[in-house]
Amino acid sequence: MKQLLQWTIIIPILSWALLFSGLIANSTIFQIAASILLILSVMSAVHHSEIIAERVGEPYGTIILAISITVIEVSIIVSLMLSEGSEATSLARDTVYAATMLILNGIIGLCLLIGSIKHYEQNFSTSSVTIGLVSLVSIIVFTLVFPTFTESVHGSYYSTPQLIFASIACLVIYGSFLFAQTKGYRQYFLTNGTDEDAKIHPIEINNKTFYTSLIFLLVSLGIVVLLAKTLSPTIETIIIGYHLPKSLVGVIIAIIILLPEAIAAIIAARKNRLQTSLNLALGSALASIGLTIPSVAAVCIIMNMPIVLGLDIKSIVLLALSVFTVMLSLSKGKSNIVYGVVLLMNLFAFMFLMIYP
Repeated sequence: MKQLLQWTIIIPILSWALLFSGLIANSTIFQIAASILLILSVMSAVHHSEIIAERVGEPYGTIILAISITVIEVSIIVSLMLSEGSEATSLARDTVYAATMLILNGIIGLCLLIGSIKHYEQNFSTSSVTIGLVSLVSIIVFTLVFPTFTESVHGSYYSTPQLIFASIACLVIYGSFLFAQTKGYRQYFLTNGTDEDAKIHPIEINNKTFYTSLIFLLVSLGIVVLLAKTLSPTIETIIIGYHLPKSLVGVIIAIIILLPEAIAAIIAARKNRLQTSLNLALGSALASIGLTIPSVAAVCIIMNMPIVLGLDIKSIVLLALSVFTVMLSLSKGKSNIVYGVVLLMNLFAFMFLMIYP
């Protein structure tokens, strides 16, 4: 009973109750309350993901969080595409692109910056980073770059055979990455560094606590995404009121969805576990593209819906700059405060050029 009265259990339940009450749409007060509960639900998801990670060990804990968020992300994209039809043909591309830029520049940049400020220099496995980046670069090119230059279909589209091939390629690459992370080369992904808190306060997770956290991780992630979707019209109204581009709505929602991963990664970097941070960031980026695009592609093929995947030239250049900077920053196996600053400037450039194209 004491465990069920913890705030990390109560907050998600209250959030679901407020969502189903229908009060959010008609009241500014309840919209503010929903925003507060949204942030607290993010913190709850981070708490439960840390408990799961302690029990199952790395890198399985980061995989569970990354895949959980990606499954929910896919369900939201598919539901919006089915409800909005032709108006949402580029939704999957825009969501995946925004998530990738936020992860590569924002999450990794903050982890490198905060970790370097606290610990000056942190070590990590270059082998694990290389495996993740090689997989990520290939998936990015297959899904977001090639459709702009193929000739079978006019525009930033794949033909059906090309879409099937790209989807299979994503699944094969992501599957091989998971094999390397969990079986073949698991030693590369284990944490390098000393978590002093763990030594002072060792944590023992029993079965009841583990399964409770597993359930409420999904409950928390689910309400985070649904509240973000519910509040999106209000966010859109505010953005339009300030004459900002509507594409910022998707970025804001992506930020909210990625908050659990971002906070978990930053906490790990502060605890001198940068390897865990990089596992989470690169694994999330791979899952976001490698699982989202094939899932959405399958729905589009079955429902005979068009899907825009290819980016414009400006976005391709920004994405290439981000990937190249991350590759150089992580090539030596040691963190540096300058790397974090440069990656964060890449993120600011992405946001600035979206507002002032």
